[in-house]
Amino acid sequence: MNIVLAASEAVPFCKTGGLADVVGALARELSSFKEHRVVLFLPKYKEVSDSADGAQPFQAEFSVPMAGRQEQTRLYKTHLDNAAVYFVENAKFFDRAGLYGESGDYPDNDERYAFFSRAILEALKLIRFQPDIIHCHDWQTGLTPAYLKRFYKKDSILNAAATLLTVHNMAYQGVFRRERFPLTGFDWSEFTPEKMEFYGGFSFLKSGLVYADKISTVSPTYAREIQAGPEKGCGLEGVLKSRSADLRGILNGIDLDIWNPGADKHLAKNYAAETLDGKKSCKQFLQKMCWLKEDPDVPLAGVVSRLDPQKGLDVAASVMGPMLEQNRLQWVVLGQGHDDLEKQFRDLARKFPGRVWVNDDFNDPLAHHIYAGADLFLMPSRFEPCGLGQMIAMRYGTVPVVARTGGLADTVTDFLQLGNRATGFFAEAVSAADLEHALESALEAYRQPDHWKQLMQNGMRGDYSWRNSVGKYLELYAEIKP
Repeated sequence: MNIVLAASEAVPFCKTGGLADVVGALARELSSFKEHRVVLFLPKYKEVSDSADGAQPFQAEFSVPMAGRQEQTRLYKTHLDNAAVYFVENAKFFDRAGLYGESGDYPDNDERYAFFSRAILEALKLIRFQPDIIHCHDWQTGLTPAYLKRFYKKDSILNAAATLLTVHNMAYQGVFRRERFPLTGFDWSEFTPEKMEFYGGFSFLKSGLVYADKISTVSPTYAREIQAGPEKGCGLEGVLKSRSADLRGILNGIDLDIWNPGADKHLAKNYAAETLDGKKSCKQFLQKMCWLKEDPDVPLAGVVSRLDPQKGLDVAASVMGPMLEQNRLQWVVLGQGHDDLEKQFRDLARKFPGRVWVNDDFNDPLAHHIYAGADLFLMPSRFEPCGLGQMIAMRYGTVPVVARTGGLADTVTDFLQLGNRATGFFAEAVSAADLEHALESALEAYRQPDHWKQLMQNGMRGDYSWRNSVGKYLELYAEIKP
């Protein structure tokens, strides 16, 4: 099968968030199957120049039709394992300091990603790669299925291609003003409530949901939630429900080579489910590193997260205060985001020195230390399409306390329901009362070493690999393109 992945970011070339991790891992895993040819398309941002070692210009410049004019571009090519990676170059659109913006979004993001969405199709013609599947990711490539169906039906390279759109987060929809619609090159007949129009503007994501042959999102529970109402469907629940038969939820995986407590070079001591002594050393190291009291008996809660109201950490901060006051636990937070949340955590750190430590810089080694050294991992998200943090935490024997939503509900099992067969604790709703109940249950279990050891081992023995997820994508590809 010839598979095209189209995305606005991918590790190791360019990244702002989890989308990049997912696309990079998916490209590598898919390309490990010898019977499939995999091609990945990305914009050639300024950031790419430093990360895409060995990327070379590919053939001559070519033209991309854009609303009555031609935009010149060129491809650069490198490889990611066995996947070919092509970067779409256009200095006017992509030679900038940020991917999507600097202080706020770039005002021409509509034009930038309309160009990229169509350049992918023109590039496939140039390299003469005849795709079976074009797998688009998020709103930035949402116009590609529409361009394919409206302008390339008779093209000998593209006329047999089928499309899949994966939605990583419904909250990001690529919505722009009506007067900008002509920049896309589509006729006004597409600007209707049944197609691209969205509350007076137009939406790249809605366009993809309408025109893609199939739709997926990143967990089965999230696939159901986004059809149920506006809270998680974000105004597109009607479109999603109308396409329910074409919508699948496929969990993301994690990179088991990077996230491996048995071989992680960052850790004070490696360990495995059968030999947990090393985790005690990791906790002691984390406490010392973060200026916390080195007490093995006080449970240590960890957070590695964007500081955003979505993550429910404002509720966590309100609940944790009394527990910190009573010295019933310690808390380490790694993350940055909303100013008011950052201030709230800094205030807690000042109020409880030796019990709370906060780092608002991106620090990958520290993330590894938190996953390994913490006893609990807090992730009480108001919504969570998939989530990777809870899977990494369980892989490291750190017991998650999460909200029952999205991918959290699909990957964590509840101690209050399954006892010693469980992997974590659930807050049924993101409220102070529910989260406090979940934390109290976790602290009670922590005081019973045999129960706690079983919880840790259950989590560590779970299957969080990409191989399982990729298998489900391949099944979906085969369903789209028999």
